[in-house]
Amino acid sequence: MISHIFLLLARHTKNDRRSKKLIVAIVIVSVAVMICIATFAFCLLRRIRKGRYRALLSFIRTSHFEESLNEKNAELPLFDFGTMAEATNNFSADNKLGQGGFGHVYKGSLKGKEVAIKKLSKSSCQGIQELKNEITLIAKLQHRNLVRILGCCVEKEEKMLIYEYLPNKSLDSFIFDGGKRSLLDWGMRYEIIYGIARGIVYLHQDSRLRIIHRDLKASNILLDAEMNLKISDFGMARIFGVDQVEDNTNRVVGTYGYMAPEYAMQGHFSIKSDVYSFGVLLLEIITGRRNGSHPQSPNLNLVGHVWDQWANDKAIEVIDPSLGSCYPTCDVLRCIHIGLMCVQDSAIDRPKMSAVVAMLENDSAHLSPPKQPAFIIMRANQTFESATSSTEPEGTVSINEVTFTMPHGR
Repeated sequence: MISHIFLLLARHTKNDRRSKKLIVAIVIVSVAVMICIATFAFCLLRRIRKGRYRALLSFIRTSHFEESLNEKNAELPLFDFGTMAEATNNFSADNKLGQGGFGHVYKGSLKGKEVAIKKLSKSSCQGIQELKNEITLIAKLQHRNLVRILGCCVEKEEKMLIYEYLPNKSLDSFIFDGGKRSLLDWGMRYEIIYGIARGIVYLHQDSRLRIIHRDLKASNILLDAEMNLKISDFGMARIFGVDQVEDNTNRVVGTYGYMAPEYAMQGHFSIKSDVYSFGVLLLEIITGRRNGSHPQSPNLNLVGHVWDQWANDKAIEVIDPSLGSCYPTCDVLRCIHIGLMCVQDSAIDRPKMSAVVAMLENDSAHLSPPKQPAFIIMRANQTFESATSSTEPEGTVSINEVTFTMPHGR
C-alpha cells in the first residue's frame, strides 16, 4: 500500500515537472512572437515614416529648389492624407476658411486641437513653389509674432500645410471693414504695428537666417483670440546669406500697393523692400484705408494722400474717424512720421526695421524729416507677378497699369 502511494507521488511530481516545462516553453514562445511582432511593427512604421520623408525630399528636389532638405533638418511632422480628410470632415465646404490661387484653406481638428489646413491646388504651379519655400523655412523660425506651422502632408498628388488656427482671421478683415474697424482702438492698433515691426526684425537679423518676406500686407497679418498678431505666408520669402543685404530677380512677385518701387520696376529687393511694405501697412492701420486711389485725392493713392496732407500740416486729417478722439495725437502723428520714413523713394533713405522698433519704443528718439515717396498708382490688393521677356535687359520688368509720379509738396 505504502509503495503504491510513493509510486503515485513520483508520477505526480514527474507530471508537474513536465507541466512546468510546457508552461515555460509556451511563455518563451509567446514572448518571442510578441518581440517579433513588435519588431516588425517598428520596422514597418519606420519604413513608412522614411517613405514619407523621401516623398517630402523628392518633392522639394524635383524642380532644383535652392535649398534641399535632409532627414536631419526635416523637423516638420508629417501626416497622411487620411488624417487630413478626417480632420476636415473630408474637406467639407462648411470647414472652408478661404481660398486663393494656391488652393483652399480649411479648418480642421487634429488630436483635439483646432488647426488651419492649406490644401494646394493640383494645378497651381506657383503654389507648389511657395509650399516648398515654407517647408524649407519653417523649422528654422520661432517667434511669438510669426505664425506656427504644425506639419505637412505630401502624399502622391496631395500637398498640404497645417498651421495653428487663428480665430480672428486676418487684419484686413478688421481695418477695411467699416463695422469692425471701430473694434480696434488706438492701443490695439499700436500693439499690432509694434508686433509687426518686431516680427520683421526677427526675420531680418535675429533668426538663424536672414529672411526677406517680400509679401507683407494686411491679409498676411493674422490675429489670434486675444488679437495678438502673427505674420504669415512665407511662400515668397527669400533667404539671404549672413553678409548679403540685397539681390535681384527676373520674377517679381507680390501685391499691388505694397511693393517697393525699386523691386516693382527693377526686380531689386533687400531688407528695405520689407521696410517699404511695413510703411504702407502702418499707414493703412492708422487711416483704415487700403493703399488704393483715395477719394479725397483721386490722382493719388493712400501713400500719396498722406504725404500731401503731411506736407500741408494736415496729417491729423488722415487719421481713421472711427478712432473718434480717443487717441494721443502726438503718438499717432509720430507713427505717421515713421510710416512716411519707411515709404521714401530711395531704399537708402529708409530706416532699418531695428531702427523703426527703437523709434516706436522711445518717444524721445529723433525722427529725420521724411523725403517724398514714389507714388504708385495701381489697383490695390491685387497679386502681381511678372517675368522678364527675352528682349529685356536682365533685372528689369515690364509692368502694366503702374505709374510712378513724384508730385511736390506745397
